[in-house]
Amino acid sequence: MSDRNDDAVLQALLGRLLRFRLPRALELKKRVDEGQCLTDADIRFLKLALEDARNGKKFFARNPQFHALGAQIVQLYDDIVSRAMKNETGNGHR
Repeated sequence: MSDRNDDAVLQALLGRLLRFRLPRALELKKRVDEGQCLTDADIRFLKLALEDARNGKKFFARNPQFHALGAQIVQLYDDIVSRAMKNETGNGHR
């Protein structure tokens, strides 16, 4: 795949991340940090976000300037899931 195609895909992935994924992920992080549990819709969102991350991995791998960003996003998702699991266990749900 050419650099030009990578640029177009990266632009689309970054646009979706900045407009949709990141704001929602930060909202979820705030909620789970406050002790709330994830809803089914939140879980569906995280699954789609992780699928996006997997699909974009090859493009980010070929563009080292995005390595740190990719790692931070994955860490954010991991923090959300880890905290949500603690909230579920601590609240006696599921």
